[in-house]
Amino acid sequence: MNFRKLGSSDIEASVIGFGAWAIGGWMWGGTEEQDAIDAINTAIDNGVNLIDTAPMYGYGRSEEIIGKAIKGKRNKIVLATKCGLVWDTSDWKEGKGELHFYSDNDTIVKENKNTIRVYKYLRPESIRKEIEQSLKRLNTDYVDLLQTHWQENTTPLEDTIGELEKLKKEGKIRTIGCSNVNLKQLNIYIKSEQLDVDQERFSLIDKNIINDGLLDACDKANVSVFAYSPLANGLLTGKITPQRQFGKGDLRTTNQRFSPENIQKINKKLELLSPIANAHNITITQLIIAWTAAKYKKMHVLCGMRNTKQAAENAKAGNITLTENETNEIENKFKE
Repeated sequence: MNFRKLGSSDIEASVIGFGAWAIGGWMWGGTEEQDAIDAINTAIDNGVNLIDTAPMYGYGRSEEIIGKAIKGKRNKIVLATKCGLVWDTSDWKEGKGELHFYSDNDTIVKENKNTIRVYKYLRPESIRKEIEQSLKRLNTDYVDLLQTHWQENTTPLEDTIGELEKLKKEGKIRTIGCSNVNLKQLNIYIKSEQLDVDQERFSLIDKNIINDGLLDACDKANVSVFAYSPLANGLLTGKITPQRQFGKGDLRTTNQRFSPENIQKINKKLELLSPIANAHNITITQLIIAWTAAKYKKMHVLCGMRNTKQAAENAKAGNITLTENETNEIENKFKE
């Protein structure tokens, strides 16, 4: 496994991270706790020390599962979570935060009388409340990285950053990160000189961090990037067939990327990459993960792992080194 430091900190994190959205079950058709715990342990056994989660992943379920899985191993883990999406809004007041979406226990839904309102909310008092809840669920007294999950416009970003800095001084968090930012917001975080990580969607078919200037800004500021959905929710594994049926609540059910026609189109493109994968004696999945890691010297690739097979396969991509020619060839072939 290759390791890279988080931003300007001394924290060494594995290039492959355990992305823990799916094990929360929400938007993924449910979860099997023991399978998730076994997947986490398999990833750890294969060199993964970075685990990334969030309260919103299953309304705390993902954090609870991780807390059980890493019991007795906490000092071996680089533990990252988030703040800024809240659904317990009993103390929410008009003008604080922004309505983000409506949800139920399974997935995002249209508004009805039984829906849960989820807000983007980054007031200092809310951040502090969230981290205390996360620490309890994770069964730890600190996290290595706290990231703002989504940004909102009712709270001055400087106030949000100020609270994160206080939590860092108190030892509740070791480093500060952001996620789902635009370039203007990223530059405000960078100006604080406290930012170590920016987490953004990035894959062969999602390159906004390059096109929008985020990756260049991170490079200049020595900020690490966490790439989420590097396999595009499984679409880039080549393992999903046009006949695949997704379960209740699975986000892919209504996503046009997972139409039979598009799955077939993507799989044909992935087949063009087989010669490169075969040359390294790796799977297409591992090749795509390795390509993602190779795009930036401080990149960490967050891979969803719901069972031991996925965990072992994804983790092993962490010691694959591609040449610049190979990364360019992958991009060019995928365009064909």
